[in-house]
Amino acid sequence: MASVKISPLKDTEVFNPIKVGKNQLQHKIVYAPTTRTRALDDHSPSDLIVDYYDDRSKTKGSFLIAEATFVSPQAVGISNAPGIWTDRHVKAWKAITDKVHQNGSFIGVQAIFVGRAARPAIIKAAGQEILSPSAIFPSEESKKNAEEAGVRLRSLTEEEIHRYIYEDFTNAAKKSIEAGFDYFELHGAHGFLLDSFLHPSSNKRTDKYGGSIENRARFLLELIDHLSEVIGADKLAIRISPWANYNGIKAEKEEVHPIVTLGYLLHELQKRANEGKELAYISIVEPRLRLGQEGEEPEEGQVGTNDFVGQIWKGVILKSGNYTYDAPDFQTLRADLADKRTLVGFSRYFTSNPDLVDRLYHGHSLEPYSRETFYGQNNWGYNTFNSFGKDTVYDKETELGRVAKEISVSVGAS
Repeated sequence: MASVKISPLKDTEVFNPIKVGKNQLQHKIVYAPTTRTRALDDHSPSDLIVDYYDDRSKTKGSFLIAEATFVSPQAVGISNAPGIWTDRHVKAWKAITDKVHQNGSFIGVQAIFVGRAARPAIIKAAGQEILSPSAIFPSEESKKNAEEAGVRLRSLTEEEIHRYIYEDFTNAAKKSIEAGFDYFELHGAHGFLLDSFLHPSSNKRTDKYGGSIENRARFLLELIDHLSEVIGADKLAIRISPWANYNGIKAEKEEVHPIVTLGYLLHELQKRANEGKELAYISIVEPRLRLGQEGEEPEEGQVGTNDFVGQIWKGVILKSGNYTYDAPDFQTLRADLADKRTLVGFSRYFTSNPDLVDRLYHGHSLEPYSRETFYGQNNWGYNTFNSFGKDTVYDKETELGRVAKEISVSVGAS
């Protein structure tokens, strides 16, 4: 891949401040959550992660959203991604949020419960079961992998749903605030547990959490209502992906169109906002980006429009999804920011440009990202990209040997 030539955005709406929740951001570029695998085996954030978020929060008033972070042992789906359910996790994350705050910036955490998309081998090793709204695998391949691993997929009971709302997610939300996070973003996208409750293809339940749109949205709305009381709605957010055909979700081919389903969810969230419980923001994945299945390249190309989101939800919106395709002038980005209440998220180019915000401000070219290093467990392709004007040369063998280690803070047993 070649570097991306860009025009400076310093005199555009991008660099006008905006209030999100109770915090004043100095610009509208957000590091959208990017799943990585540099945590320890017990899902504690590592020393590599400290450096990573420190480098990407140097521009004062920036907003970063940490990678998908498991809310409990049952929520885990891949190895060496971070968690936020133990005191050990809290203390390790606190070292990271402190760095971000020292830089004058803000950070949120994306809370995930993987559900039926979990990798069977990981679930088997953890002694868990694969949990889903209904006992439906996202694909024949995932069914085969589960059978080979000897792992059971089953639907959640109502009792378990209540436990995850009032115990697991509640604990994770409280610990996130204790860890210093400014926001708690629910991962309600891409076919993971919360999203899979919303769609008819993955939710065939006949109780109060399945069937009608109101019932399929009940889990999420009960969770949001409860967490709004626990940590405050102004610290709470949710990510949705209306057009994602990932992890078995059928997007526009669903029995009930995603605009209908998510339009109802957004309407309910706006009703709550009108009553004084407005979420900090709603994050949406733009239809320009469709995630590829494991081992495949993402499929890119417009498949629909998210215009309906802003027509229903009147608060802050975070839009993410390939804003570099029309560089150097970023016409799509500029158009999206015209309403003065939208944030724009970058992920892939943030991995290879620690100073992305500064580069966008001045118009410095963007360095290409390295997809093959996204999910490594060493430091190569992680903290080995330079900010503009720096020419540090990293030795690949040395960085391949630098693996995640415990953060040097006093952390007690979980």
